[in-house]
Amino acid sequence: MHIPDGFLDVKTWVTASTLSIGALGYSVKKTRQQLSDRQIPQLGVMAAFIFAAQMINFPIAGGTSGHLLGAALATTLLGPWSASIVLATVLIIQCFVFLDGGITALGANIFNMAVLGVIIAWAFNVAIKGIIKGNLGLGLASFAAAWFSVMGAALMTTLELAVSGTVPFNVALPAMLGVHAIIGVGEGLITAVVVLTVLNMGYQPAWFKKEDICCD
Repeated sequence: MHIPDGFLDVKTWVTASTLSIGALGYSVKKTRQQLSDRQIPQLGVMAAFIFAAQMINFPIAGGTSGHLLGAALATTLLGPWSASIVLATVLIIQCFVFLDGGITALGANIFNMAVLGVIIAWAFNVAIKGIIKGNLGLGLASFAAAWFSVMGAALMTTLELAVSGTVPFNVALPAMLGVHAIIGVGEGLITAVVVLTVLNMGYQPAWFKKEDICCD
């Protein structure tokens, strides 16, 4: 899902970069307002965990492989503003240090995964936890947030490639969504397990309500 250089036309990567800069600027502002000094190291821990987890690829049908995106995990445990910063930081390091994703496409990659992915994860987290309480709600919310965030990022990547004239939309769409639907299942399971484990150890995200965390 990391778009390399040369796959997006100028109008697409400039637009995506502009949107990403605006979203990250607002995320930084909100994070400064909401996070205490004691909570800031949590962003570094989460970034390190997601960075390490993304280095592990698991095989998918057809000779392809996938890895953790981490948008839902970061969003659930840190909230949307901090999650966007964490994901963007990981993507920037991957781009400039490991050449994973192009420099001109960095804004698009950040928008797809660190902005749109986080927005989708946040929406499903809030919606499902508002209906189903306790560990069941947390597990379902984490899984759904992870699966749909992966699918949303894959869909946006497909749209960007199609608009740029790199590949026809009707050709890329089934291939991208088919593979990432499988990746999303793995992402959902990992996210749900990690979230439930961390929360049951006593950690409570600042944006959670007390009734969100309880034993069923």
